[in-house]
Amino acid sequence: MSIWDRIGALLEGARKLTLGAVLENLAAQKQRRNEAAFSIALIALSAKMAKADGVVTDDEIVAFGDFFQFPESEADKVRMIFHLAQQDVAGFEEYLRKVARIFDDAPAVLEDVLDCLFYVAAADGVAHPRELELLEEAAKIFATPADAWRRLKAAHLGLGDDDPWLILGLEPGAGQTEIKGAYRALVRDHHPDALIARGVPADLVRIAEGRMAAINTAYERILTEIEAKPA
Repeated sequence: MSIWDRIGALLEGARKLTLGAVLENLAAQKQRRNEAAFSIALIALSAKMAKADGVVTDDEIVAFGDFFQFPESEADKVRMIFHLAQQDVAGFEEYLRKVARIFDDAPAVLEDVLDCLFYVAAADGVAHPRELELLEEAAKIFATPADAWRRLKAAHLGLGDDDPWLILGLEPGAGQTEIKGAYRALVRDHHPDALIARGVPADLVRIAEGRMAAINTAYERILTEIEAKPA
């Protein structure tokens, strides 16, 4: 059964239940590391995020299709999930909590979801203050570590003044061995094979490119800082 067949089966339940109830069922069944569960959760949250600034723009919908590629024959399923999420009286926070329960033993998957939500927030060329508030709320509910949050912000909004040590999850002044170990661990965790193993659909593994760019930039800045220090 393909991912879209499984999504279709899940949506059959949504004809009688709210989409929020479908997410609740996924959480109860503990369907983790499942492409269909990841996809329906992501599409639902993206629809809620797109509506956060009061209106769903064509740019936001197109941008969702840009990073979540799907066959044209399955477009009706995606539109249905968007529609159900936008019509559901349940708020963004309630959806976040349901998704957090689905992947409560897979924090890396929640980081993947949050990364995708950044794409939706910035789809129209600007991340509105309300959308940034919702992203911060998502990070809080997902219990996203501070270093992971900084990596995602740096990937989508630029490195800015964020401390590169914090992006690698290190204390300033860490030794070369520790620095290289942290960097290699992050590279391993964000490799496409790692994302696929977590249940991220293959078409979405490129979301890690921005994170890897932020990780590489932070690593290079640390090395430059070390080399610039007097012996």
